[in-house]
Amino acid sequence: MSTVSETSLPAGPGPVAILRLMRLVFHAGFLLLLCIATTRVFLTHPAGPAGWLAVAGAVLLTAVYAAGAAVRHALHRRWLAMAWLAAVTAVWAGLLVISPDFSWLAFPLFFLHLHLLRGRHALVAVVVVTALVVSAQGWHAGTWSVGMVLGPVVGAGVAVVITWGYSAIYAESQRRQALIDDLTRTRAELASSQHQAGVAAERERLAREIHDTLAQGLSSIVLLLRAADTALPPQADKARARITEAQRTASDNLDEARRFVRDLRPPSLTGAGLPQALQRLCEDTARESGIHCRFQTDGVPVQLPSGYEVALLRAAQASLGNVVRHAHAHTAVVTLGFLDTEVTLDIYDDGAGFDPAAVRPAPDGSGYGLIALRERIGALGGRLAVESAPGDGTAVAIRLPLTDEEIR
Repeated sequence: MSTVSETSLPAGPGPVAILRLMRLVFHAGFLLLLCIATTRVFLTHPAGPAGWLAVAGAVLLTAVYAAGAAVRHALHRRWLAMAWLAAVTAVWAGLLVISPDFSWLAFPLFFLHLHLLRGRHALVAVVVVTALVVSAQGWHAGTWSVGMVLGPVVGAGVAVVITWGYSAIYAESQRRQALIDDLTRTRAELASSQHQAGVAAERERLAREIHDTLAQGLSSIVLLLRAADTALPPQADKARARITEAQRTASDNLDEARRFVRDLRPPSLTGAGLPQALQRLCEDTARESGIHCRFQTDGVPVQLPSGYEVALLRAAQASLGNVVRHAHAHTAVVTLGFLDTEVTLDIYDDGAGFDPAAVRPAPDGSGYGLIALRERIGALGGRLAVESAPGDGTAVAIRLPLTDEEIR
């Protein structure tokens, strides 16, 4: 099957261009019907004052109609639009007295009234215009027939149905546009979230690599140089000077490597430990959302690995973000616990709750937060549990193993 690139397809006209074309066609149709009706006055009536009066009325109607079409931006003022519509209708009614041929203008007038008036007022106006057409035709003919009544009534009904159909299509188009805008915004937010998560993961990876390779290697070099310095005989001054210089260089580079590790940590952890970062997070959440967010610690705090601190901070951010967006909660509590063999983080809220088993990624790309959080905690050997039910609030419990190796 052959494919055609999107750039090779001709771009269709936009909504603005289509509306402009429809407006021009409507105006042209109105003026064309007016010209035909005026011409028929001369063809079907003997020459006389009535013909010239019809021409004068047609010129006046053209001027009034063209004035409104030319300054349509001013018609957004409702009183001015009503005055213009009344003037067009009054001049047309005067022409209807001269000749029934001007009844043809009733059809575009139906659309004008349905467009500019609202609800029942538009329907009343259509009924009045239809009655004027039927009355004028019967008065001029001196008799009545089914066609005189049925034609205008059917025309009015068609105009009403077309207008209502267009309104329904327009409303549906607006709803679809709102959905598209919402989807675009959601995708942008998801892309931004994924980008931030990717940046954080890369920063964590670089920090871990520097800590586990360069920093450890430089630390070993410093220790070896110290051992070599103590093992030299007292008279080996030149060798001792070289070892001292190497030791100083290695120490300086070790300090730089550790500074890199600190700089690669998330900004909220810079210059502060995890408890302080979580405290600030709760304060920011309370200030921005109005939820009473409280932070507390259990046990004796210890220095955690950078990977632990980043994972726990991200978990708290994601969980509180869900509380703000979905829970409709009044209170949220974040508890950081230090036990003998593990570090714990619990986030509880008294909101609406949900069924954790029913959570699935949505078609618009949302719903992956819990999955990503579970994977992040699992990569560190930890566990994540979510306890919730509709109407009973939500508790997110995270457990990470804590041994001497982790807290070194």
